[in-house]
Amino acid sequence: QLQVVESGGGLVQLGGSLRLSCATSGFILDETSIAWFRQAPGKEREGVSCISSSGRSTKYDYSVEGRFTISRDVAKKTVYLQMNNLKPEDTAVYYCAARITTIPNMCVMTTDYNFASWGQGTQVTVSS
Repeated sequence: QLQVVESGGGLVQLGGSLRLSCATSGFILDETSIAWFRQAPGKEREGVSCISSSGRSTKYDYSVEGRFTISRDVAKKTVYLQMNNLKPEDTAVYYCAARITTIPNMCVMTTDYNFASWGQGTQVTVSS
């Protein structure tokens, strides 16, 4: 069964840090790109970051560029999102999604593409 499960969310103060984890099962990470999305109340789900199946290509939304870092541990089949210098506008439910791909150095982070699995989400709240 193809599955991804997020963890690591929580309540943090302005300027704080959190590391989210996306544990995968049933996927071969070398054939899977992973994207992080978030959805704030009343807003559409938006792409935050993604990492290609090769691990060599990453993307970030302009709003998190320089503050968030995506990485992966192939042995643990887990992708991480390190979030630093958090702001109240980062408050949202964060989701990871897995996409099986034959293109090793490309990843996507829009819901226009089909993803094989979505997680249940993890809440991130940043207080001011």
